[in-house]
Amino acid sequence: MADPSSYRPRPGEIPDSPGVYRFRDEHRRVIYVGKAKSLRQRLANYFQDLANLHPRTRSMVTTAASVEWTVVSTEVEALQLEYSWIKEFDPRFNVKYRDDKSYPYLAVTMNEEYPRVQVMRGHKKKGVRYFGPYAHAWAIRDTVDLMLRVFPVRTCSAGVFKNAARTGRPCLLGYIGKCSAPCVERISAEDHRELAEEFCDFMAGRTGTYLRRLEKQMAEAAEAMEYERAARLRDDIGALKKAMEKNAVVLADATDADLIAVAEDELEAAVQIFHVRGGRVRGQRGWVTDKVEEITTGALVEHALQQLYGEETGDAVPREVLVPALPDPVEPVQEWLTGRRGSNVSLRVPQRGDKKALMETVQRNAQQALVLHKTKRASDLTTRSRALEEISDALGLDSAPLRIECYDISHLQGDDVVASMVVFEDGLARKSEYRRFQIKGFAGQDDVRSMHEVITRRFRRYLAEKERTGEWTDGDEPGVAADPETAAAGLAEPPANTLTEDDGRPKRFAYPPQLVVVDGGAPQVAAAQRALDELGIDDIAVCGLAKRLEEVWLPGEDDPVVLPRTSEGLYLLQRIRDEAHRFAITYQRAKRAKRFRSSPLDDVPGLGETRKQALIKHFGSLKRLRSATIDQICEVPGIGRKTAETIVAALAQATPGGPAVNTATGEIMDDTEEPGQQTGSPGEPVSTGAPDERRGQER
Repeated sequence: MADPSSYRPRPGEIPDSPGVYRFRDEHRRVIYVGKAKSLRQRLANYFQDLANLHPRTRSMVTTAASVEWTVVSTEVEALQLEYSWIKEFDPRFNVKYRDDKSYPYLAVTMNEEYPRVQVMRGHKKKGVRYFGPYAHAWAIRDTVDLMLRVFPVRTCSAGVFKNAARTGRPCLLGYIGKCSAPCVERISAEDHRELAEEFCDFMAGRTGTYLRRLEKQMAEAAEAMEYERAARLRDDIGALKKAMEKNAVVLADATDADLIAVAEDELEAAVQIFHVRGGRVRGQRGWVTDKVEEITTGALVEHALQQLYGEETGDAVPREVLVPALPDPVEPVQEWLTGRRGSNVSLRVPQRGDKKALMETVQRNAQQALVLHKTKRASDLTTRSRALEEISDALGLDSAPLRIECYDISHLQGDDVVASMVVFEDGLARKSEYRRFQIKGFAGQDDVRSMHEVITRRFRRYLAEKERTGEWTDGDEPGVAADPETAAAGLAEPPANTLTEDDGRPKRFAYPPQLVVVDGGAPQVAAAQRALDELGIDDIAVCGLAKRLEEVWLPGEDDPVVLPRTSEGLYLLQRIRDEAHRFAITYQRAKRAKRFRSSPLDDVPGLGETRKQALIKHFGSLKRLRSATIDQICEVPGIGRKTAETIVAALAQATPGGPAVNTATGEIMDDTEEPGQQTGSPGEPVSTGAPDERRGQER
């Protein structure tokens, strides 16, 4: 625990102007980012008597080891810089909203030649129109199913589209009239794009004009006694109205607005957002956060606005944002929102009428979300805490292992030997810190030697980070150089002279675990401990978890530690070990598949991926290309005679590979089939044994 007075700046050093400040810990990690109208006044609040500070603020300033700041011109610039730094450094003491689920959107890929309607999750992509978010994916599919009757836009994947174009036969939706079938050119690319734009206009709320046009067309068809067309239009209108009814009118004046409500207690806060477009609720989402700092409702709202609109521009930011409390001061936030939209944005608290009533509904949703989250997490937190305590007691550790790293070796009969490193913090997977290794120190199968190499490389990197940042506790700095194999694998960090004042984002190997778990028994544990001893590291515990009897092995012990089968600690170790095994074997299979996908054409100098694909497309398979003459190869666009001669020579020297195998059926695939038609992954071995019987073959 650091004394804040040890790194407190002199009062005269801190400027009395707007800016953004960062607290760092002893490892130079950024642990808190804040903004201030006056840096001098704000930072002075942190360096007062610890007894007067809020417990969370006290924890932050005692964890920190230094503070620095950047001066900006305006409060709006401070708001923008604070958001970008929070996103970049992921500080542990800042409010970070986490989605309680990954919300699905209705997306229209306007960036493709033939736009596609589909369900999308995750980060938004440029050129794609999004509508939502929705609470459930099935709600999107129900809506799309109704609207495809009127707007028969493509919904198929790229593979299905290409297959239909090649065979000249559309999919089922094309036959029943729910797709305009651009794959077989029933509609031109321009007309299909116009159809997709009409779909987007309708989803964006511009429904009245389109419905009136359809009603007029229906009346004209009836007058002309085109009763079948009139009936079709009648059904189209009914389908659109049914789709509209799924989103009830909540604001009569066709308002575009986002309503944000906050429910909070002393420890946590839940945020709910209703997206209202054209007076109808088009989407809903919710976030939950730990209140790791003393913060007001207005400040929570400000952080929610940053997360909600930090990556949005244009119409994605509505004209009106309704909140339960205004940030203090409100002007910079409102100016920032206006800049994101490109036109004026009203940020206010609703006082009366329909908007206040709807805000109360959003508030009730936020309160229910907080109650549900606390109900789920109470059991989860208790279980994880008990698991960590049981591990600590069983292994004789001084404290609970808050950071655990697990390593596993994977190979296929000694080929493509790789290793995985997974990280669990507070009993939860920290996937952003997972790492994978290629075993390069030797060839062949030796799990013990592989484990020694991986542990050595990982912790040599850790020591190099400590040496570079000057964190040694004794006077002698061991001469630890960067691991050349790690550097070759793309894992090395830049040399010390490339560090800048912005350094503080999480490093690959900068932080040590309290416990290292290896997948295996006594030999693997001994190898890991030997690697740590050789590096002079004596403050990290090591254990191994053997698969056969789920025994926990400790270095130098003749007998394993046997945890009860009902132990939460054993369950956590099993989960970590299984995750390391999954991550390792996924990487090993990817490497193997890449090796099996190699082609003699890869060795032809100057032959890029585009021309290789053109060759295979022209001849249909590598077998037919082998039998082609130089003149026939020259017929492929972009292939000259000299290149054709090189291709023929390369194929003549290469030995034809073995037949491909369909792993789903065990069928031997003929080489004349076009690439991409096999249902299995390239190079997957065929096996009919049970998983346990195959374990010795593939680890």
